[in-house]
Amino acid sequence: MRISIIVPVLNEELLVSEFLRDLRSHARDAEIIVVDGGSTDATVARANAHCDRVISSARGRAPQMNAGTAVARGDLFWFLHADCRVPPDCLAEIRAALADLRVAGGYFRIQLPRDRAVYRLTDSFAHYAGKVLRIRCADHGFFCRREVFQRVGGFPDVPLMEDVEFYRKMHRQGRIVSVPARLTLSARRYEAVGATKLTAAYGLIATLYALGVPLTTLQKLYRVTSSVE
Repeated sequence: MRISIIVPVLNEELLVSEFLRDLRSHARDAEIIVVDGGSTDATVARANAHCDRVISSARGRAPQMNAGTAVARGDLFWFLHADCRVPPDCLAEIRAALADLRVAGGYFRIQLPRDRAVYRLTDSFAHYAGKVLRIRCADHGFFCRREVFQRVGGFPDVPLMEDVEFYRKMHRQGRIVSVPARLTLSARRYEAVGATKLTAAYGLIATLYALGVPLTTLQKLYRVTSSVE
């Protein structure tokens, strides 16, 4: 089962080279596709040296990830953000999870590399809350079978929570596996906005989403509550 890794980027010149080098060291036999959403810096030039292919698409996580799958050759898709670090046996973990044909897809546990209680809330309590609410975001490194991705129609073009909508669609296709190995996430946005403020904003938005509040309303709330002061 060949794995295609899809990485949406936008103005990530400071991170993309190191991220791709690290990813390649742990995923040597995977196809790595970087999808640029219109960067105005050196992202594309730096990515070209460290992946199999760089393509351009309309800006937005959903259209970028969908565009990546359109050119991917793999049997399995793995979606990653450029501000994470993958565990050493990541490809073996994915293949093992999908060896069971009843499994439609899955995701990795996450951890934030800072020793603060608010970060432990994010990468531990939020994990179990997400299971109850059936909410999971794309920074968990979603993976799935090609045919599952096609059956659900890819990531929906919605103003917010396209990853959660996709995750819920995957759930209707079969079992979803949580891989215990951790993706290490950057805390850059938490530090820019404020760790407590952003954690509270994410928690509020997830709760309102679960209660059925419209995505357009949640988008406005996200802009207000997660803006940098």
